[in-house]
Amino acid sequence: MDVAFLLNKYFAGKSNFSIDVFDAQSLNNVYQDVVSTLTSHLDIELSVLQALSYCLYEMMDNVHIHSGKPLGTAITHYDEEHKLLRILIADDGIGIRASLAENSKYSDITEDEALRICLKDQVTDGKGMGFGLYTTSKLVERIGKRFVLHSGSHLLTTTNGQTSVIANGFWQGTIIYMEIATSTEIDPNQVVDHKTDVEEEYNERFVETDELEALW
Repeated sequence: MDVAFLLNKYFAGKSNFSIDVFDAQSLNNVYQDVVSTLTSHLDIELSVLQALSYCLYEMMDNVHIHSGKPLGTAITHYDEEHKLLRILIADDGIGIRASLAENSKYSDITEDEALRICLKDQVTDGKGMGFGLYTTSKLVERIGKRFVLHSGSHLLTTTNGQTSVIANGFWQGTIIYMEIATSTEIDPNQVVDHKTDVEEEYNERFVETDELEALW
């Protein structure tokens, strides 16, 4: 995977970013490390971390389930001055259109269409629930500054609530990149349509018992 390209394209001029490569066996440990590092930034809103932790795992797990390749890359950067978090998950697998085409319902869609519909609820190649990118898009709706989905020769971009898809370069696989504001309080369970309790899941996994008691 061309990590140098990813850094130059999405993290140019930035320092103190973290790069983690993961596979099916290390995914959970890498996920825990990434979220724990973000949790150490005390000025990131707790509700943002609670929602983000769910979306991040789903994005990483998508690599394992849908890409057809064993490895994925996660890059994170926290801009403390501007209270902005940059997250990128990338793989060099089969890409979104080819993955969705494994479901006969989407066998004839174009790459442009694939990038648009994969953000909708319950759109899947049949190997998952089709909920991960949907929840990520809902998080971006609430606190996202920029969202990029690049797969094959098409690029979907959402900036200030406006989404467009254009033919732009080629990436073998899928890149998910987002910039989210970290100082705005949100309802994390709205991000997941109240289908699960992400507040409780995050607190049980990442908050020490004495810290948890202090929250109440």
